[in-house]
Amino acid sequence: MAAQRATDARARSVDELITLLDSAFLRALTEPARLELLKVLLRHGPADVGAIAARLPQDRSVISRHLKVLHDVGVVRARSEGRHRIYEVDGQSFLSSFEGLLSRVRELAPVCCPP
Repeated sequence: MAAQRATDARARSVDELITLLDSAFLRALTEPARLELLKVLLRHGPADVGAIAARLPQDRSVISRHLKVLHDVGVVRARSEGRHRIYEVDGQSFLSSFEGLLSRVRELAPVCCPP
């Protein structure tokens, strides 16, 4: 009986870990184009779509779609300046998402992936 409970607990932990690995947050960060866009914002600071697109090979419309994904998962934030939307890395939200993910993985690891 105890062995079955341990097997069930491991299976639940593995399933949750897989769900975490497939989270919108990690998917947003593992897309190479979005990662390059994030690097531009980190290196050059806040910018509008045009300034970001000038540093990347994608069209402005593609950059806008990637920015929306990053915004939706809390990696970037936007503010309006006149007719422009200025995007920047949302450090607090970005860090909080990483910390939450890491915390949960630490809790699951001993059950699903013992040393």
